[in-house]
Amino acid sequence: MDPGIIVGLLSLIGTLVGTFGGILASSRLTNYRLAQLEEKVNKHNNLIDRTYKLEEELAIQNQRISAAETRLAQQERKQIS
Repeated sequence: MDPGIIVGLLSLIGTLVGTFGGILASSRLTNYRLAQLEEKVNKHNNLIDRTYKLEEELAIQNQRISAAETRLAQQERKQIS
């Protein structure tokens, strides 16, 4: 077999191995980055959910305070009368 053909075939094999190795490494890195991004998004979404719950609880507490203030004002008016 001609040495030029052997060198060409070895070059082809080396090129294919390098190309597929690079594709696999790039794919792994992309998958890792996506997993990290998904984790950050989940943490953010959890924070948003907790914020909504806190806002709902705050609204309920404000209603209770308002009702208590109204009752207190009524009691004060009864005592003055």
